[in-house]
Amino acid sequence: MSLSILVTGGAGFVGSHTVLELLNAGHRVICVDNLCNAFGAVDAKLPESLKRVQELTGKNVTFYDVDIRDKNGLREVFKKHQIDCVAHFAALKAVGESCRIPLQYYQNNITGTSVLLEVMAESNVFKFVYSSSATVYGEPQKLPLDEKHPTGNCTNPYGKSKYFTEEILKDLCESDPRWSVISLRYFNPVGAHKSGRIGEDPNGEPNNLMPYISQVAVGRRPCLKVFGNNYDTPDGTGVRDYIHIVDLAEGHVCALDKLARGDVKGFVVYNLGTGCGYSVLDVVEAFSKASSKEVKYEIVDRRPGDVATSYADVTLAAKELGWKAKRGLKEMCEDTWNWQRLNPNGFSGAN
Repeated sequence: MSLSILVTGGAGFVGSHTVLELLNAGHRVICVDNLCNAFGAVDAKLPESLKRVQELTGKNVTFYDVDIRDKNGLREVFKKHQIDCVAHFAALKAVGESCRIPLQYYQNNITGTSVLLEVMAESNVFKFVYSSSATVYGEPQKLPLDEKHPTGNCTNPYGKSKYFTEEILKDLCESDPRWSVISLRYFNPVGAHKSGRIGEDPNGEPNNLMPYISQVAVGRRPCLKVFGNNYDTPDGTGVRDYIHIVDLAEGHVCALDKLARGDVKGFVVYNLGTGCGYSVLDVVEAFSKASSKEVKYEIVDRRPGDVATSYADVTLAAKELGWKAKRGLKEMCEDTWNWQRLNPNGFSGAN
């Protein structure tokens, strides 16, 4: 079934990889993005990431430079296109940064989503995939984290913004049976498309581990800052469930297919991860092997809002979405390095 799908935040890391998989699956894609965390349009028509997605797929993407808080801007997009489903990625997404500028996180992530939902309802579009996060679980009470684990005891404003939005979505579905919502709680997306043409290219200093490591390996940064080595983990550094970006993108295709079949009533949630936890130093070692480069690092103080260990129980997604992560840490590091090696300055060195 070919669908017309609106993707918010479509020029970003997760958005662009998902757009590619949606196009390959035969869907039509309309993207909106304000480009706050993506490299802008070199040719004034498409952001570089989406230009490359078009080249890789041989298919067209429709793009609008629209902020999700701009109600009239969104209305114009919905008027121009008969949209079947929305995949909502547009958000600010850094744990540490959210502790410094919480109001911007709440405004963008919560207000922006509310505006989008209002415009969807005006346009009679009620199928919605939400980009959520394992941060909604807060400090884990048990591991692995399954979807029944309590949410809301969040340790940072980013996680709270995702939790509050999930609560809004639950209330919306309770109040109006026309809504079908899948919230995908992902763990830590890393890696890049096998071609090395698209990957993670954060504006400014990276807030996530893998792009920081890769920028150190390619010579853009002197060394990695490891935030704390006194956690209750095997080597003292934080343990996370890292998931390959292509696996994550394929999970979104499965979720949208499930919505299109009419298999979802109300609000449902799935974890997307591998079920394996790796420490910061595990990732540094794996990346050094994949790149044949030394990754220098220094231990610094813990970062506000971080938990010691987080990894997923992914049984439900396998059972109900028919989805399972296929790519391991070695491939995540190899594909990240391939992207960084071919694009040492990210999309700004467009070739």
